[in-house]
Parts: sequence; C-alpha cells; structure tokens
Amino acid sequence: MMAFGAPAVVGASSAFLRSSAAVCRGTRFGRWGCAPSDFSSGAARWTAKVPDAAGAGNDDGRVAGAAKTKAAKPVKKVAAAAAAATPKAAKKVRAPKVESIYKSTVNLPETGFSQRANAVTREPELQAAWAAARVYERLSRGSPGEPYVLHDGPPYANGALHMGHALNKVLKDFLNRYQLSRGRRARLIPGWDCHGLPIELKVLQSLSSTERRQSTPLSLRRRAASFARETVDAQRQAFQRFGVWADWEEPYLTLTPAYEAAQVGVFGDMFLAGHIYRGRKPVHWSPSSRTALAEAELEYPDGHVSRSCYVSFPAVAASLPPAVVAALGGADAVAATPVRLAIWTTTPWTMPANRAIGVNVRLRYSAVSGLVASDPAALLLVADDLVGAVAAKLGIDPSTTSVVATWTGAELVGIRYTHPLDASLGDACRIVEGGDYITTDSGTGLVHTAPGHGLEDYAVGLREGLDLASPVDDAGRFTDEAAGGRFTGLPVLGEGNQAVLDALAESGALLAEEAYPHKYPYDWRSKKPTIFRATDQWFASIDGFRDAVLSAVDTVSWLPAAGEKRIRSMVEGRSDWCISRQRAWGVPIPVFYKVDEAAGTREAVLDGAILAHVRDLIAVHGSDVWWEREADELLPADHRGKGLVKGTDTMDVWFDSGSSWASVTGGEAADGGLASFPADVYLEGSDQHRGWFQSSLLTSVAARGIAPFKTVLTHGFVLDAAGIKMSKSIGNVVDPLRIVNGGNNLKQQPAYGADVLRLWVSSVDYSSDVLIGDGILSQVADVYRKLRNTLRYMAGNVADFDPATDAVPVDDLPGLDRFMLYRLAELRDEATAAYDAYSFSRVYTAAQRFAVTDLSNFYLDIAKDRLYVAAPQSFRRRACQTVLAELLHVYTRLLAPILPHTAEDLWQNLPYTPACAPPMVADSSPTTGLVRSSIFEAGWPTAEPVWSALPADAVTKWELVRAVRDDVNKVLEAARVAKTLGASLEARVVVAATSPADAAVLAALCPPGGAANGVDELRVALIVSAVDLADGEAAVAACAHTNLGGGADGGAAAATDRRVLVGVDKADGPKCDRCWHYSPMVGTSDPHPLLCDRCVEAVTSMGMATAPTAGVAV
Repeated sequence: MMAFGAPAVVGASSAFLRSSAAVCRGTRFGRWGCAPSDFSSGAARWTAKVPDAAGAGNDDGRVAGAAKTKAAKPVKKVAAAAAAATPKAAKKVRAPKVESIYKSTVNLPETGFSQRANAVTREPELQAAWAAARVYERLSRGSPGEPYVLHDGPPYANGALHMGHALNKVLKDFLNRYQLSRGRRARLIPGWDCHGLPIELKVLQSLSSTERRQSTPLSLRRRAASFARETVDAQRQAFQRFGVWADWEEPYLTLTPAYEAAQVGVFGDMFLAGHIYRGRKPVHWSPSSRTALAEAELEYPDGHVSRSCYVSFPAVAASLPPAVVAALGGADAVAATPVRLAIWTTTPWTMPANRAIGVNVRLRYSAVSGLVASDPAALLLVADDLVGAVAAKLGIDPSTTSVVATWTGAELVGIRYTHPLDASLGDACRIVEGGDYITTDSGTGLVHTAPGHGLEDYAVGLREGLDLASPVDDAGRFTDEAAGGRFTGLPVLGEGNQAVLDALAESGALLAEEAYPHKYPYDWRSKKPTIFRATDQWFASIDGFRDAVLSAVDTVSWLPAAGEKRIRSMVEGRSDWCISRQRAWGVPIPVFYKVDEAAGTREAVLDGAILAHVRDLIAVHGSDVWWEREADELLPADHRGKGLVKGTDTMDVWFDSGSSWASVTGGEAADGGLASFPADVYLEGSDQHRGWFQSSLLTSVAARGIAPFKTVLTHGFVLDAAGIKMSKSIGNVVDPLRIVNGGNNLKQQPAYGADVLRLWVSSVDYSSDVLIGDGILSQVADVYRKLRNTLRYMAGNVADFDPATDAVPVDDLPGLDRFMLYRLAELRDEATAAYDAYSFSRVYTAAQRFAVTDLSNFYLDIAKDRLYVAAPQSFRRRACQTVLAELLHVYTRLLAPILPHTAEDLWQNLPYTPACAPPMVADSSPTTGLVRSSIFEAGWPTAEPVWSALPADAVTKWELVRAVRDDVNKVLEAARVAKTLGASLEARVVVAATSPADAAVLAALCPPGGAANGVDELRVALIVSAVDLADGEAAVAACAHTNLGGGADGGAAAATDRRVLVGVDKADGPKCDRCWHYSPMVGTSDPHPLLCDRCVEAVTSMGMATAPTAGVAV
C-alpha cells in the first residue's frame, strides 16, 4: 500500500473549489515537508503551505500531518548557517519548520490505487488479467440473463485502423459491457470483410511486372487471403488494446469456408425464390477497376466538371405527323424549313449509342426559328418553357427568335430523325414517350436516350424495343460498334469524349458546349470517375420483394429516428441490385453455362441440386475449390458430361457482408454462430444505410422474410478539431493508437491510454459528426484525471474501513450523509436510463457533474474534517466512510463500461472485498493478477429504496446549504483577496436569510453547542470556525466583508434580491494546533493545551492522555 504524501485540508477555500479544474494555490512544500503534487482529489489538489511563525496554515487554515517527513535538522545548525551567511544570502534563509506534536493522530488516506494511471503499463496488465481469468468468456456464456447480440459490421481488412474504427468499436464495447453488467449474455463476434477489389489491388501493386504476368486467379487469391489475414491480426491487436471485449480468437471472416458456404446458401435461397436473375442492363462500371459497382461502392466528390453540349438532330420530314405539317404551313414549307430536334447532355461520349429522344407527353414543345446559327432557315424543337433559356445558352438574342408552332409532347411521339454520327442507322431513331424525369428545370425538354448507358434510358428502351447499344469495353474505350469504328480504342472519359464533340461539330449538329459542374459518381476505391455501361450481369430483383422490405423497416427501431426515413427512401427508389463482379478475389457465383459458339449463345444453368452441391464443396474446401477444379468436378453427378462451363463472376462484397447474419446471428452454435436471429442491435456509421444495413436487410428479407436486426443505431464521422475531414494529404489524421500509446515526442503527443480514448467517445454526441484533436484530447484527459483522483481520494479514506463490520445503518446516518446517498440514487437512475437509451454522453455529463458538484465541491470538501481529525472509529467518521464505500461501489460500477481499466484497477485496490463481489472461481486465482472477482462480475449497481426515501424537506434543506455555501465562498474569497484572512477557518460568518422559511432551516442547523452528531450543522458545512445567524441586514453590515452590494465583496445586487445576506469577520479564539479551527475552547484542557475540545476528545480516545513531547525544528 502507498500512503498519500500530503493531507487533504479541512475547509479548502472556495477560490479553487468553484471550478472543476481548480488547483490549490499553495506551491511551497507543506508544513510536514510534503510536495504539493503528492495528493489530488477530484476537482482540487490539496496542498499545505508553509505556516508563518504563529502557525498559520494554507488556504483552508489547517495542516493535518503527513505520511512522509524529512529528517529533522537541529535548529542550532540552521541558525549557525544563517549567521555565517553573507547579508545577501541571509535573506534566503527560511524560518525553521516545526513538526506538529499531533502528527501521528491524524488519519491519512492510503491506497494502492495510484494517482497516475500509468496506462501504457497498467492497462495491458489488466487486460491480461481479464484474459487469464476468462472474465469475458464466463460472463458472455454463463450469465443468468437472456442473450444479447450486437452484430459486428465487418471492417475492411486492407489497412491500419482509423478514428472511425475506434469510435465504432468502443461504442459497441459500451453496450456490451453494460449488458454484461446487467446480467445478460452479451457476446460480440468480431468480423472482417476479406474479399473484394481493394485487397486484390493491394496484392497486385505488391507484385513485380513479371509476377503479375505469371499470376493466375488461384495464385492471386492465395496472396489476397494471406494479406487479409495479416491485416486482420494487426487490426485485432489494436481493437484489443482499446479494451474492447469480444470473441477475438473466434472472429468471423468472410473468407472462411463456413462463412462462404452460408453466403452461397443465401444466394441459393434468393435464386430459388425467383429474386436472382441474369440480364443485360446498364450498371455502374469502373474503367479503372474494370468491374461493375454497386451504389454503395460509389462516392460523389465535390469539384467534378463535365463537358456538356447542345446537339441538334435532323427530323425526317416524311415522319412528321399531319398535325405538325399543317401547323408548319404544309409540306412545301416543311421542305423549305427543316426541323431539328434539340437535346442537351453531360456525357457527349454516349452519343454514338443514341437510339431515341424522349419527350414528356404532358409538356408543350415549340418549333422556334432563329436558334440554329449555322442554318437560319431551320426550326429548332425545344420545350416551350425553355425557349428563352436555350437561346441564352446558344448565345442568341431571344428577340431575333420566333415561335412558329406549339404542340404537346404526345403529338410529337413517332417523329424520326437521322443520327449525326452513324448514317448506318438510317431513320431508325425516333421520338418516344419518356416519363416524369423529363422536366423543364434544365436542358431543352427533349432527352437524349441511350438505352445502354442509363437506367431510365434502359427502361424506355425495353418498353419501346430499342437496341441496347453500349459500344464501350471493360477498360472504358470505344469498340468497333461505335459510329462504324471511327472512335475505336479511344477512352470515353478522355480523348473519346473530345473526338465525339469534334465529330458533332464537323457534322453541323453541335449547337453549343459548356463546362457543367455537378455531382458525378466515382469509384470509391480508385477515386476515378465511373460510367454507365450495359453488360451481362447477375441481379437481385428488388421489385420482387420491395414491399416486404418496406414492411420489415417498420418493425425496426431506428436511432436516430431520421434513419428510418433515410433507409425507406433508399429502398423505395433503388433499382435492381447488380451482385456480380468481374474479379478473381471473391465468392464465386455458382453458375454454369451451356455455350453454343456457333449460335453465339450462353445459357445459364443453375438449380437447387447444383446450389446445394457447390455449397457443400465450399463448406469443406473453401471457395478456392471453384478455381482448383474443372466444371464437371464441381457439378453433381447428373449434370456432368454435358460440356457445361463454370462462370467466372464473383459476388459483390456487399453481398458478402450483407449475408453475415446467416453465419453469425443466424448460424448454429456448432458452426461458430450465435443461433440468435434477429440480432438485438446493429451499430455502424450513418453511411451504412446505403451499405451494410441495406444489403443485410435485402438479403435477410429475401431469404428469411424478416429484418436481421431489431434496432439499428448509427454514428457520424470523426472530423478534426476544425470540423474538416481527415486526410493524409492535409496532415490532420489522428491515429487512435497514437492517442493510446503516445507519439514519437511524448511531451507533445502523450500516451493517454485507452480509457482517455474511451472517455472521449463517451463525451461526444455520436449521432452526428464528432470532432477530435490535441486540444480536445487534453481537455478530456483533464476530466479523466479529475474522475480518477476523486475515486482515489475516496478509496484512500476507507483504508481502515470494512463495511461488514464498520458500516453505520442508513437510518442512523447524519442528514448530510443521507442526502449524499439520495443524490447517489438519483445518479444511478440517471446513468442507467442513459445507458438504456444508448446516450453515453449523458452518462459522461452526469458522472462528471457528480464528481465535481456533489463530491469535490460539496460532500468531500465538508467531509475532510471528520475523515482526518475525528477519532478513527468515531461515529461521524465511520458514517462518512459508510457513504464513501457506497459511493465507490456504485459510482465505480457506473463508470465501468466507459472506463473499464480504471474501474477494475480501483476495484482490485479496495482494502476490502465488497459484498456485491462474488467469490473468485477456480480460474480467477491471484495468479491471474486479480485479488478478487472482476468489477464486471459484481453486477449493475442498485440503489437501496431507503436511499431515495429522503423526505422532501430534507432535500430542500441541503440544497439550501449548497446555495448558502456558494454565497459565503464568494465573500470569503473577497476577504482573502483583501488579505483580511488567509483561510476559511480563520473566518466567523454572519448569515441572515431573507425568507422566514430559509431562516427556520438555517436555525435548525445552528443548534446551541453544535449538532449532536457533529456533522449536521452550518458551521461544518461552510468550513468556517463560527457561524452566527442574524435577523436582518444590520448585523451583516457590521462585518468587514459582506455581499450587501455595491462593492467587490458581493457584487451589485441589492440585499433584497439575495436569498441570504453574508458577512465575514475574523474568528474569535486561539487556533487549534491539530484541526486549525479557531475556538475559545483551545487551551481549556490542561493535558492538551493546544487543542480544541473536539480534538481533545479525539486524541484522548486514541490513548493519548497528555500532549506528546514538543516537536523540533526541521
């Protein structure tokens, strides 16, 4: 055990108690030779100052001994040294320090719970102790309550952890540790997403050019698996260092055979239910990655600018409806004034694939003269509402234009036109009915339609039987099919785009070109633009079960509530899900094809028998078996020998992770699953509404008919202290491991430890984006130190206390102690409600407020006198220790889910074993590093009903005392600044209540001769030597310092506006040498002439019949 180096002082001044960051003003060594940093408690550091010759003490006016002292030096030596010194040196000689003769009678705090966390060493020690004692394993499997399943969304196994990972996993640990403390069997099976393009690309980048050329799909897969496992190991160690409890030795990885087999099972269920199909349609395609992408794999960065253009298409005169011809003046007029159809597009490269122009049948369109600068006779067809806007875009004065005729869009359907880039199409292209997506917000009101390059275009093309042209290859280059081969090989997002614009200008079709900034999809991995491209892919038909998904959304609790609206709108508006990818590293789509090269056909072959057979093979051998064996070796017996060819597509990684419920929460225990479906909670970032939440919801509803989760909780992103997204290029990235372990320069980047990181997580409102930086961390670290030192102070003061034998019954406790238990019960209820609501910032706020306002600035401040100077076994000291023990038992367990290392460290350093701590089991012997069962095995704290049964008038009384303390401390501080007195115990206070009710309450706290229990009196609560109650302002005004207004003492408020009037004067009587109170009773005891009556009683009960030998100079 280590003793505290300096005593807490009785009656610490309000100057440093009003702030949670206050530190004792004393900077010199204490009266007993103690350094000022030897002991800290909660909000204040208690330090003894060097007394003057008369024995004056520090700010609170009392020194109560010390645990360690310097060796005594004879006064003569000091005096001789002073005499021999030069005059200049003599000025530096300090007055001799005199050791108190009553030092040994003071009750000093003592605990093994250190002031400094020493987190770099101590936290790993505690983690090792938990692991050795198998605390998590026993609680998560053997607790008496119901299972609690928080299903872990798998982070991607392709790099180091960032602050988003830390925020996510720590939040999950808050939930699980809380549920474990409540007695539920909470298990977290951590997961990792191990397939997909990011890992494949990292592997490819690590290969030499020769290795890449020699690489096969199977060799690439093996390298990718090795890379993923190495990353998992590194990330796992970091998560464990954060203090996160989970089944770390049995995680789920999307590359394991059991997981892959379960995923293939989900695919099979959806296929057999009719929700999976193969088709040719436009999908998001990444030329840089050469694969299809899902919506969740896209990002829309700011700053993208497209080259947009206005293009005219010559209408075929013979196709104009009679009503149009008549409105234009007849056939001869039409022949003389050709009609052109105007479109606007932001993707000029799609023009070779144009097969139609869409109109909104409800809009009105006009033929306008004067808009085609290169052909003044031509009429340009645009939406009537856009005539002026189009003229402005084309640089034409609207006054020089004229509307010749106007029709509805319905009257224009069927008009044919010639393609300006592809004469081979003849007059096959035509105006078709579009939809509500055609508006007059921008463009011309006529929409360029390329069915192979857009979803709306594709839908129109299917309805109208249009050619699904998509003359672009996997690399994003034009093929020979583009405009007869004139653009072959050109990249559509670069030179190809320019070549199309040049060709349009050459043909006379280009009306105008302009830069157009807008949101555009980029590949989230390569950070390069994508395109829409029609390819043969596998899709999940959302239309087949969309209504069921929307119904499932209603069964889920979404937190924040806005999440429900977000996921609902996404499901309502999403198209079919492209689940196939053209990459090697992934789970294969278990399909075979019957290929007829002569006919150019490729027919998919897939049924229940094939699905079951492949699933079973993968369950045993892993998905590599698909590349290791030929098709017939993968097929069931009745399908072999038919010349079938196995497919090469792999599944979208979102299908991988979206199937996790099948092997984890829905998986059988024998296979490593939890057999607890649906999960209680999914907790991830808010971006997962379009990612993992949605993919999990879709697969689960399609295969099982219900949502895979009961509650979905989301958090925001972690930004730097200025609210800027973290980026290596900016240099504002905060590494969570650097927070825990420290940086290269520990002075600038200290090792805060995992608990400070966790405390930061609890402090933020994670429902939106959160900020972090060095300044924020420093503030959180200050709060942590205050919480730790508050715990340490309480633990140190129960060193000689055992609740089993020394506790005072609650009904017998003084009123102040009962009030403290009442407040503790309120805190327990408030914190429990906050944990239940996932509102950890409320727990943080309540715990910090309690430590500062209720403990350091109130209860512990008042309690120091009886803890230090009362007889060790006296009623008033044991009563206080009874409350301190309850505070330690409850408050520490309330903090434990957030600060597990700190809570466990304190729990193991208690001088007794709490009654709530169960006996240690066989595998929790002291060899594990634990001296008693873990704090998490003690269960969630309860508040005895009697704690909350405090009468309302008693609560009101102590709230009034708090208010009076605030007013008195302000006047005491003014007196201290004026040097009228140096410490609160030097003061006599006069108080006059301005209401009769308050006056009656205060009178009850000032009984003649003091309170019978030595606690419930105003003088003790105010930490002054004397209190006089006055009936009015006159007695207060007679004091040296008051709060009557008009001066520095009390401010400008009028006396009638104050609840109490306060006056401060010097206290009467000598100063007690032991407790530093001023009292006329000092000197009335012959055996102890230096002590007050209280201290005489205390030291006599300790066996000191007479004063010990006088102290010597030191």
